[in-house]
Amino acid sequence: MHNRISLRAIQAFEAAARLSSFALAAEELFVTPSAISHQVKLLEEQFAVQLFHRVHRAVILTDAGRRYAEEVSAAFSRIERAAKELGQTKKSDILTVLSPPSFATQWLMPRLARFSSQHPSVDVHLNASYPPPADLLSQGVDIEIRHGVPRLQPAGTMTLAFPPETIVPLCAPSLAQGSHPILTPEDLSRHSLIHSEVCLVNWRDWLQQHRKVKLDLRRGLRFDRSFMAISAAVDGLGVCLESLLLAQRELETGRLVAPLGLDGQKVQAYTFNLLKSRAELPKVSSFQKWLFEELRQGTNEAAGPPRRGRKSFRV
Repeated sequence: MHNRISLRAIQAFEAAARLSSFALAAEELFVTPSAISHQVKLLEEQFAVQLFHRVHRAVILTDAGRRYAEEVSAAFSRIERAAKELGQTKKSDILTVLSPPSFATQWLMPRLARFSSQHPSVDVHLNASYPPPADLLSQGVDIEIRHGVPRLQPAGTMTLAFPPETIVPLCAPSLAQGSHPILTPEDLSRHSLIHSEVCLVNWRDWLQQHRKVKLDLRRGLRFDRSFMAISAAVDGLGVCLESLLLAQRELETGRLVAPLGLDGQKVQAYTFNLLKSRAELPKVSSFQKWLFEELRQGTNEAAGPPRRGRKSFRV
């Protein structure tokens, strides 16, 4: 069977099988009974299988016709259900974004409302899983935000680097301005350290830049997610060493301060990964443009002039 099956013939067959009548099928489809008979005959000739027994004025499905009718009826039901769902949706596209939990929680989620207001026809499905899948091509993901720079770029994908992030000590204002204020790097020795084990700059790296400071790196809380380390710092449990990007919301609201200033080691922490074949899709290109504009604005705000007064800064 090499010829394409006629949708008109299938529609005629489905109606006749459901109503057990060529005449009723013709009435439903606004054609003549002979037209229904003709379309059914075309199917029978194409398949070389009899679909109906003609008994006087009635038609009865053969066993082969009954099996075919069950499949066709199920297919028509799926089409009808899909049409109803399509009519009920208000969004044209669904954008699936895969992100590390900390970036999703700390940076992306608080800003998604802005993207949705600018692009009301796109629904974002955010999957904050870790570790990410090995193969972006087979996961049905439009965009993957990955922590760290991938060593190998899979065929068919493209990677865009985020702007460098600045890593500095952060703590609650009550800690920075408490009974043991933090005014110099040496003052950190009187406070508990919070270790963020996934941060690309750790306290040992920080000490390489401040060789005169002595800190006990064996002690302190340890977390394998940046958002937990930041949350612990907000709760006043110690001083964390974290990204200004991830802590931007807490710094803006005053729940965290940078007691030693906003200058720190810069790292390439995240990348934006997508399939080359999908890069020009409106939902993908608009999200890419929006995200990097948001990152640019955030970077400019973080690099702004510090406030005057004591050495405890907010972004």
